Amino acid sequence: MSTRQFDGARVRAERRAADLTQGELAELIGVGRGAVAKWETAKTVPEPHKLPALAKALGGSLDELFPRDGAPDLADLRCDAGYPQADASRIVGVRSHMPLYKAERGIARLDGSYVGPLATAYGVTVGELLAAQERSFGISTPPPAQSGERSVVPRTVAEKINYLLENAYFGQTPPVDAEIAQAINEWDAMAAATVDNVRALRTGAETTASPAMRAGLAHAFQVDPAFFADGAEVNPAAREVLEGIRFLGSIHQGQILGLAARGNKAGLSTEMIAKINELVAELQDKLPDAQGDE
Repeated sequence: MSTRQFDGARVRAERRAADLTQGELAELIGVGRGAVAKWETAKTVPEPHKLPALAKALGGSLDELFPRDGAPDLADLRCDAGYPQADASRIVGVRSHMPLYKAERGIARLDGSYVGPLATAYGVTVGELLAAQERSFGISTPPPAQSGERSVVPRTVAEKINYLLENAYFGQTPPVDAEIAQAINEWDAMAAATVDNVRALRTGAETTASPAMRAGLAHAFQVDPAFFADGAEVNPAAREVLEGIRFLGSIHQGQILGLAARGNKAGLSTEMIAKINELVAELQDKLPDAQGDE
């Protein structure tokens, strides 16, 4: 977990500025006055899931009062939403906290049917929740241009759909569920895709897809069918698509290879531009409406 910073002296100062006694603050967040006193004297710190209520009671923002370095993992998202683990487990309809405990500890990933409800409860997108889950497993997901590390490789159908929706439509509006279903059925009527089918796959409520559905998804997103193949790891053909998306995304964001990196003040060389054009040409039939002449 990427623990938020907690400064008891600042909490005391903020409480006094808000004209609250320790008892009044304690009542607002549902703890005893003694707990607040211990927090302010650095004897103890609040449970992470209590910080949102504490920030609200003090009249400040969570990130301002209790900043955190780095991106959140699953436990961070839960705590930032103000849920203890048991309450979050009930959101997905399970009595035991073990599935969520295991996912937060990087032992076993969440069942796909839990992803959508948790994302909604935590106030994040499905893609953000899945990325946080990867961080719980020790897989870092910083932007490549900032750190040089690769983004998380999507494994499930939901992760792959959301990866493409979030990364493959530069300057365009990604297709909605109805448009994806229509494209799937145009490719293979036997897939019998509906809006509900697509939504269930996208949110992780449904974790299995027929071969016809997978082929239709590949057609809908204009990627190699290998991208939606089964397997924990993306195979080489699908990985090529991923790298192409990341590469074109870095061009779109003006981050390609750090144009002035390593003393190259003149920008990209003629040879590098040729390599970019070659790559774009190779990916034109794999990426949605990729334009090689812009």
